[in-house]
Amino acid sequence: MNKEHLKNQLSNLALSMFRKDFFGIYHGSISAKTGTSRFLINRQEAVFDDINENSLIELYFKKDYRWKQASIDADIHYSIYSNISEAKYICFTMPQFTTAYSLNHKIITPMDYFGYSKIGSVKIYNPKQFDDWYDRAQSEITHYFQNNKTNIIVIRGYGVYAYSRDLHDMAKNSPY
Repeated sequence: MNKEHLKNQLSNLALSMFRKDFFGIYHGSISAKTGTSRFLINRQEAVFDDINENSLIELYFKKDYRWKQASIDADIHYSIYSNISEAKYICFTMPQFTTAYSLNHKIITPMDYFGYSKIGSVKIYNPKQFDDWYDRAQSEITHYFQNNKTNIIVIRGYGVYAYSRDLHDMAKNSPY
């Protein structure tokens, strides 16, 4: 696998998603599995409109000093990669309209033909309390993916996680 090409692909996708308001300046995450026990992910303070090779860091499944430089979402990405073999790319986005819609609804059904035919209806996962969400998120998101046989989760008031074997398919699904 050519890591430079992979970094360029992630950079281009991150810029595109930033321009569509799926990523905030410092919040959101994108990653790619690079081996059986490692993955590339954005750093903590990556600015998504200018992701470059210094904005990404490769982490091994065994935690070391590099984990402190990685996105706050690195543990969630690690959990998904280590438990779901189909996951090769993961992103966490915060599309503002989807996140706002999730506060007052239990299901999202895209109104457009392509969204509906590709995704159908998506249940909104309610984390119930946000006080300890980051402590629970790693296991709950992975558990949701495994039990619901889906590759997308909309989390009430939080955002959207999506994974895929293909980078472009993940990008198509993640905004909902």
